[in-house]
Amino acid sequence: MAEQTGTAQRPVLVVDFGAQYAQLIARRVREAGVYSEVVPHTISAAEMAEKQPVGIVLSGGPSSVYAEGAPELDTAIFDMGVPMLGICYGFQVMARALGGTVGNTGDREYGATEATVTGDGGAILGGQPAEQSVWMSHGDAVQQAPEGFDVLASTSVTPVAAFGSPAKKLYGVQWHPEVKNSEYGQNVIENFLRNVAGLSADWNAGNVIAEQIERIREQVGNARVISAMSGGVDSAVSTALVHAAISDQLTAVFVDHGLLRKGEREQVERDYVASTGVRLITVDAADTFLGHLEGVSDPETKRKIIGREFIRTFEKVQLDLVEEARASGEEVKFLVQGTLYPDVVESGGGSGTANIKSHHNVGGLPDDLDFELIEPLRLLFKDEVREIGRELGIPEEIVGRQPFPGPGLGIRIVGEITRERLDILREADAIARAELTAAGLDQTIWQCPVVLLADVRSVGVQGDGRTYGHPIVLRPVSSEDAMTADWTRVPYDVLARISNKITNQVPEVNRVVLDVTSKPPGTIEWE
Repeated sequence: MAEQTGTAQRPVLVVDFGAQYAQLIARRVREAGVYSEVVPHTISAAEMAEKQPVGIVLSGGPSSVYAEGAPELDTAIFDMGVPMLGICYGFQVMARALGGTVGNTGDREYGATEATVTGDGGAILGGQPAEQSVWMSHGDAVQQAPEGFDVLASTSVTPVAAFGSPAKKLYGVQWHPEVKNSEYGQNVIENFLRNVAGLSADWNAGNVIAEQIERIREQVGNARVISAMSGGVDSAVSTALVHAAISDQLTAVFVDHGLLRKGEREQVERDYVASTGVRLITVDAADTFLGHLEGVSDPETKRKIIGREFIRTFEKVQLDLVEEARASGEEVKFLVQGTLYPDVVESGGGSGTANIKSHHNVGGLPDDLDFELIEPLRLLFKDEVREIGRELGIPEEIVGRQPFPGPGLGIRIVGEITRERLDILREADAIARAELTAAGLDQTIWQCPVVLLADVRSVGVQGDGRTYGHPIVLRPVSSEDAMTADWTRVPYDVLARISNKITNQVPEVNRVVLDVTSKPPGTIEWE
């Protein structure tokens, strides 16, 4: 499989020291209109030079700089002349490498901390209030700045909370400017990008589209391309972007496994096709999938069956399309994959040979399909993907939709999957989604799984009689990347409307409950 990588933009490199927020730093840089990439701390100066960075940000990390085996950085990187910003652990690594003093006095700072800006604040803190709240998370502290560096901020227990050298274009802060808890955090990052690195805000959706269209055309030539559509944001946008580049050379395949939400198939076939012009083949495989799922309650077994049948269904269509192309003297050579940047980073930074990822939602497409891979979104975060989709004219109800698992409602039914249970869940899910949208909560909630406890029944009272119905669970969560999540505080009146409508309009349900568990310890999905 061939790998599609690279960008015409020279990057700001975020060096990851094992930080919880390394990807978040990269996102904040991009929010400032500058392209960024995450690289491991093990990168050498020579490897970094090959990437031609226009700026470097050293992330935080969980270690002490003095601990045995603590992450280190090739010190030759400090001599490259590239503007650099150190954050938390990265700030301490910079200080120590350049001759400053880092120590542990026993005074630690965690959470909201008052910082005092020294003098005019220099290039990164200039124009900010002298007193401001920042988010700290450290035990060690810089006790003395390297020679030639100006101290730019301090706290009650940290004498050197920020420093900088205008001559060397090296700066650092002890706190985490990437988190929203730091009042002027984004301003720190933007000051570094603008005032220190001299970078303009030219990373945007329009530039990405133009660059990818050119790249895709060069890669594909006159060959034909297949895309596996799920109806989700990633596959919808990647398919539309490839179609914008090569038009009718692309065929999208949409597998209806019978586990979709209410109106989902129609939305893809009608609204998506109308807005993009993509040639779409829909495969109605509901009977096949539900037949294989009959009598199965174990969630992992469900996933494997759904993934296996998805592969079999896709392979059949793929063979038909290959034969169709051959009859016309053409060749199907490429497969579109909606891989995002977090997938790349979490799998080791995308180095090495690209394989079709084993998608935790679908079960993955087979890695022995004889195709080269097109991954037009592999350098983008989810919010950037949505913006690309809007620029391409994809309807908001598709591009703005919540993440939805590949196995669909199959993993939102706790118990055996049947047509009756799917119908119950579809109706409850549609009501919940409609009410959340009407309340203007779509931008607040990352995802709201609606779960049917099919193997559980509870006693209720409806009308003049007792009922013995199923409970429905609402699982609204807020998150930036789905790695961690907190349950969303949905207003009580909205919850009341959802509950009333579900229990009134879905006869088989007589109880609605709210899941108030964060991730961790709970996962977002129940199965």
